Amino acid sequence: MGYARACSVALVGVEGVVVEVQADLEPGVAAFTLVGLPDKSLIESRDRVRAAVTNSGAEWPQKKLTVGLSPASVPKSGSGFDLAVACAVLGAAERLDPAAIADVVMIGELGLDGRVRPVRGVLPAVLAAAEAGYQQVVVPEQTAGEAALVPGVSVLGVRSLRQLIAVLCDEPVPDEPADDRGRPDAMLAGLMVPGTGLGAGLAPASVRGEGHTPDLADVAG
Repeated sequence: MGYARACSVALVGVEGVVVEVQADLEPGVAAFTLVGLPDKSLIESRDRVRAAVTNSGAEWPQKKLTVGLSPASVPKSGSGFDLAVACAVLGAAERLDPAAIADVVMIGELGLDGRVRPVRGVLPAVLAAAEAGYQQVVVPEQTAGEAALVPGVSVLGVRSLRQLIAVLCDEPVPDEPADDRGRPDAMLAGLMVPGTGLGAGLAPASVRGEGHTPDLADVAG
């Protein structure tokens, strides 16, 4: 039997609640059960996480797997729990050291190829983690600037699950190519990272024109 836990954050409006993501492996028919008031997009994380783990070069445990989201009474929504679920499962399978991930807050969606994709609400999520006493946060690379606005928190921005596994295991970190498509990510389109001078999801300077100054007219909605 294997057990591990990681942490993530559930947003209720603009307020964040730290959620403990617990993974338990037991002998039995291979199955993946997710409990703790997940919504539809979170239930679908079972398939995203399994594919991401496999495509990142790690072995998916062929045992009865139960992932619990605590506190169970708080509704959880969105795909931002994917990263924490994947690491909790890998910790239970002893691919990661459970002690290394127990007090790390992880926020991010996983692509089927293992890429870590940005999600909305990173700033209030990291604020909630800091207020709860957590000091280490892992977020998608695109939102690391936003997360770093919160004082007293060490932020690690990653491009892929493969990179995060390497960091946690003290292995050489693979060089993942940037997702440079020349257009904004749909999750970040129209957003600016306040106070950093960095655009998140805005078109590059070559598209907007050199000398472009940020303006309220750029705000979508």
